[in-house]
Amino acid sequence: MQWLIERFKEAPDKTAFIHEGRHVSYGQVVEKVNNFEKNFLELGVEQGHTVVLVGDYSPEVFCAILALALCGGIVIPLTTNSVIEESTVLEISGYDWYVKFDHNGEAFISDNRGVKSGNQLLEEFIQKKSPGLVLFSSGSTGKPKGILHDFVRIAEKFRAKRPPVIAIPFLMIDHFGGINTILAITSGLGTVVTVSDRSVAKICEAISKYKVELLPATPSFLNLLIASKMYENFDLSSLKRITYGTEVMPQSTLDRMHQTFPQVKLLQTYGLSEVGVLHSQSRGDGSTWVRVGGDGFQTRVVDGILWIKSSYAMIGYLNAPSDFDEDGWFNTHDQVEVDGDYFRILGRETDLINIGGQKVYPAEIESVILELDNIEDVAIFGEKHALLGQIVVAKVLLKSTESVESVKKRIRAACIAKLNSFKVPSKVILVDSQLHNVRQKKNS
Repeated sequence: MQWLIERFKEAPDKTAFIHEGRHVSYGQVVEKVNNFEKNFLELGVEQGHTVVLVGDYSPEVFCAILALALCGGIVIPLTTNSVIEESTVLEISGYDWYVKFDHNGEAFISDNRGVKSGNQLLEEFIQKKSPGLVLFSSGSTGKPKGILHDFVRIAEKFRAKRPPVIAIPFLMIDHFGGINTILAITSGLGTVVTVSDRSVAKICEAISKYKVELLPATPSFLNLLIASKMYENFDLSSLKRITYGTEVMPQSTLDRMHQTFPQVKLLQTYGLSEVGVLHSQSRGDGSTWVRVGGDGFQTRVVDGILWIKSSYAMIGYLNAPSDFDEDGWFNTHDQVEVDGDYFRILGRETDLINIGGQKVYPAEIESVILELDNIEDVAIFGEKHALLGQIVVAKVLLKSTESVESVKKRIRAACIAKLNSFKVPSKVILVDSQLHNVRQKKNS
């Protein structure tokens, strides 16, 4: 990891972070990393120690993570708004040290040396004397999985220098996409603009104030951006690229983004915590077809499922069997369509709705419903049914008050006009709260 610190030294006066209006240079980042490393070593943090680190994006949190990597520690990043219960994390991974950051970036290190998990995979990895990173899946399909990575392997992807960019790391720091984004920005000597409140208004305000050029986001957030029309209240002309991933993009949302931001390049990204983030190339700004791969990645499709072989793959799960085959190929469980070199991501196998043997992809129905007036957001999911196996249910968030009968009638008419009859929602539920979690991914 020392190569990254040496790169920071090349531009000591360049702004690395803008955090709560505070500008921090790369020279200051190097100083903070050195100070954290010294403090950790004096406290007794050693190679192979597991360290739970609680905090959101800030220069201090990032510097502490790098310092722990230089010490040979295994970092377990969490946020105060994590979708994973902290007690679940500690039970799975165990920990030697517990570090929590306040809003001012001050670290509080627990004297309690924690508890050992006795995890065999962790013990084997410690013998390799390499810094580690443990991230947790959201647990949407069951118990959260602890994903162990070699930190050196993750960082190596960014050794090739990229052009500097001013960007907001939208995904949380306890998410692989968040770690990937912040390493991509800093390794290119760009500027990280942190936003503690990831509301549409605050993101737009930060873009306008700091001339942000790149916004990595989720389709759920971009749909809210369009629905709220908050972009009309701010100058977002500095934006050059908007990338999106972590969930399927409804075509209607992508079409509206393209119409609203014609000057911005829209790029679909694809990655998984288990294998890393692949290089991607959309077939066009208005297309949901994407070509993925790049150095260190191979792809293949088996029975409609995407498999990936990665040089940046995880070491393994702490608490679950591996989804890698004996040749190192990872089963993504993502259903895809193939057109030459391009894929269209249809959704996870676990998200598919089975209506009397017919497969239904939620994003296809969501795309139709999002085109309707007065619809702010929608989530499609399956509900058990005695005869059909499942039926389609739509949870709908409205912009203004409307009766459920009226909404259901309009949804039914729109879906019948564009979709097969078995895809038409049998039930419509009106909700009064957002349909996404703190990671800005869709909830059902």
